[in-house]
Amino acid sequence: MSIDKPLKISKMNKNELVNVMAEKTGLTKVDVKKTLDAFISTAAETIKKGERISLVGFGTVMPTVRPSRKGRNPQTGKDIMIAERKVVKFRPSAELMK
Repeated sequence: MSIDKPLKISKMNKNELVNVMAEKTGLTKVDVKKTLDAFISTAAETIKKGERISLVGFGTVMPTVRPSRKGRNPQTGKDIMIAERKVVKFRPSAELMK
C-alpha cells in the first residue's frame, strides 16, 4: 500500500465533531449533539449485548474476548497470568482503508 502524501495524525474531540457535522448538515449543534449522543449510547448498548455493528463504507465494531495469557511483571520479572478480558475491536472497511 503506497501513500502519496504523508499521513497527518491529529485528534478531533466530540465538540469539534459536532461542529463539523452541524456545518455539513445544516442542522443545529444541539440537534447534532443529541443525535451523536443517541448513536453513542445505542452503540454501547449493542456492544454490551455482545452484538456487532456494521456501518457500510466505514467499518465494523465488534466485541471480542482476549484469552488469558502468560505475562511478566516488569518490576519483579516474575511470570504472572493475565486474566481473560472483554475488548472492543474495530475493523475498517476496504473503502475507508483507501
